[in-house]
Amino acid sequence: MILPVLQYPDPRLARKAVPVEEISPRIRELAADMAETMYARDGIGLAAPQVGEALRLVVLDISGPDRREDLRVLINPVLTLSGEELTADEGCLSVPEYSAKVTRREFAAVRAVDLDGRPADFDASGRLAVCIQHECDHLEGVLFIDRLSRLKREMLDRRLKKKATEHAR
Repeated sequence: MILPVLQYPDPRLARKAVPVEEISPRIRELAADMAETMYARDGIGLAAPQVGEALRLVVLDISGPDRREDLRVLINPVLTLSGEELTADEGCLSVPEYSAKVTRREFAAVRAVDLDGRPADFDASGRLAVCIQHECDHLEGVLFIDRLSRLKREMLDRRLKKKATEHAR
């Protein structure tokens, strides 16, 4: 089932997610629905807080959006970041029609479990490392726009207010 994705400035996006205590049928269904939602919106990652669930659960697949060959479900992910800083354009399903350059680390060692409760540990670099950092930020209540300079953030907020005013007319 395709789920609604919360849009900035929804305050639920700023909540810190809690660990998944048990991989229940509900968690499996949520992960499947999140993957379907991510694919339907041509995304490469989606965190549970973006669909209103304050849980430490992430789905991602950077093989798309044309192909979908590498779905990863990460439960309770923990990152260890290393390497140089990289700056790249990022967008977000919760901040549609906006992208900006964000600086992240080039490598991420990921510790998590999969839907079978098995370790899903791996090392990520490049686009995968950026995507994982972006999605794990959501678990901390952080959006990519929170990493922008104050000036760029104020410009975005003004743009969104103007858009909301025009939409309300």
